[in-house]
Amino acid sequence: MADVAAVFHWSPDLMDMMEPEELLRWRGLARERAGLA
Repeated sequence: MADVAAVFHWSPDLMDMMEPEELLRWRGLARERAGLA
């Protein structure tokens, strides 16, 4: 989830702890913040 990491500056080990549904929610927020949604 490179887009999430790039927007929120999160490391892979932090995202590894998240459930897939949570990652998808953050991905949507990252797209909004980046102006892609």
